[in-house]
Amino acid sequence: MIYVIATTRVKPDSREAYIKGARDCIAATHQEKGCLSYESHTSINDPDLFVVVERWESREDLNAHGKAPHMKVWREYSAPLKVSPTVIEIISDSKVEKF
Repeated sequence: MIYVIATTRVKPDSREAYIKGARDCIAATHQEKGCLSYESHTSINDPDLFVVVERWESREDLNAHGKAPHMKVWREYSAPLKVSPTVIEIISDSKVEKF
């Protein structure tokens, strides 16, 4: 099993647009092969900090997710809404990778 923690800080005036787009992305991701869970959370201390927690059956499923058409749309849509790039940690049985 693969876990992913993706942390994104959005511009305060872009928060609602980010949430709207995230809902579409999450719905599409739930339909992907190997997606065990994919949930977005907002920090209780910072309403502009979003954390997505994902669980995937395999690294291959996660890799396919990154290439999915809706993810391309999401990356293009969300890029101007962010303060900085998303920080991604991939956690498996044997290691932790940070991007």
